[in-house]
Amino acid sequence: MKRAVILCCSMLALAACVAPAAPPPPPPPVPAVAAPRTFTVYFGWNRSWVGPDGLAILHEAAKYYKAGGAVAVQITGYTDTSGSARYNLRLSERRANHVAMQLGKMGVPWSAMVVSGHGERDLAVGTPDNVRDPRNRRVTIVE
Repeated sequence: MKRAVILCCSMLALAACVAPAAPPPPPPPVPAVAAPRTFTVYFGWNRSWVGPDGLAILHEAAKYYKAGGAVAVQITGYTDTSGSARYNLRLSERRANHVAMQLGKMGVPWSAMVVSGHGERDLAVGTPDNVRDPRNRRVTIVE
C-alpha cells in the first residue's frame, strides 16, 4: 500500500511538472478590402474633350489601375441641366467615351472598362432645369 501511495504521489508530482499545451495560433488576419477610389474629371460647357487638368487626373487613375488598385473601371459621364435631356444624354456618353479612349491610351485595357452616360441624372449639385453648373459637367472613374 505504501508503494501505491508513493507511486501515486510520484505520478502527481510528474504531472504537475509537465507544461500545459500551448494554445493554438490565432487565425491569419483577413486581408483588408480596399475601398473603391473615385477620380473626377470636369468639362467646359458643351464640351467633351479632356483638358490638361483632366489629363493629369486620368494619368493618376491609369497609374492606380496599373498598380493593381482595381480590377474593373466604371466610367460614367454626366451633364448639367442646360439643354434637352436627350442632348445631355448623348453629351454625357461622348464625355465618358473620350475619357475611356484616353485611359486606353494610358494602358488601361478596354476589357476592364464599363462606360456609360447618365446625362443630367444624378446631379452632383441639384439645380433647376436649364442651369449651367460646372460641378455637374463631369465624368467619374471608379476603380
